[in-house]
Amino acid sequence: MRRIGSVVRTAQGLAVLRAEDTDDGSNDGDRFRDEIGTSVLDDSLESVGRVVDVFGPVDRPYLAVTPDDDVHLPSLVGSTLYAR
Repeated sequence: MRRIGSVVRTAQGLAVLRAEDTDDGSNDGDRFRDEIGTSVLDDSLESVGRVVDVFGPVDRPYLAVTPDDDVHLPSLVGSTLYAR
């Protein structure tokens, strides 16, 4: 499991995350390997949803996550989410 970003807002039924800035000096080419369909979890390892879009600047993109049916979207704002 790895941290992928924090929810900055909700829009059109999606959670919008700002991708983590790894800034670890590595230039491994797959810093943001979160692809459409990646499963997203919260800090208690509960499923939140799936990545449906990656957009914005290449160096630190945004991720759009469609929530699972039982997730209250506004409660995610400010939360850090993780990829499995």
